Amino acid sequence: MHYSDAVIAGILNRQGRTTAYGHRFDRNRVGNLRRHWKISSFQENPQTAGDLLTIKQAADALGVAPSTIHRLLNDGMIAGEQLTPGAPWRIRLTDELKVRFNGETPDGFLPMREAMWALGVSRQTVLQRVKRGELEAVHIMRGKQKGLRIKVLTPQSSLFDPNRMNQGVL
Repeated sequence: MHYSDAVIAGILNRQGRTTAYGHRFDRNRVGNLRRHWKISSFQENPQTAGDLLTIKQAADALGVAPSTIHRLLNDGMIAGEQLTPGAPWRIRLTDELKVRFNGETPDGFLPMREAMWALGVSRQTVLQRVKRGELEAVHIMRGKQKGLRIKVLTPQSSLFDPNRMNQGVL
């Protein structure tokens, strides 16, 4: 069992489900159903690396706001899991994910604006390439400075590169 009776009640209510008598679900009604059908109850386990965490737990572990986790989840920058539509998102906290959230900029990683310039593409295109796994990205938090840093392997000429224009490529 992954969720408490109260969370399950919230999921069922968000899905628009009601009891046989048309009542909204609450913690007690879910608990009664669980006991009637002999479904084991929720047991909270201590969280370790690789475990599924709630958005808030993942945000605390990574040192960011829950809204940042939601944004990165919606953008496809990090993976999340839902047991059913309407269920709370859970984030698998792995060592790989932890490495992507740090205070130092690794070698070869550029701020978004510089990565856009180096690649000659828009911000949206950079984000799509990161989402597809074509580019690596880390989330940097240094004081008030926060944001993505993108690893640009080889500078690519842009459509409006003056050198490219002079070579008659266009």
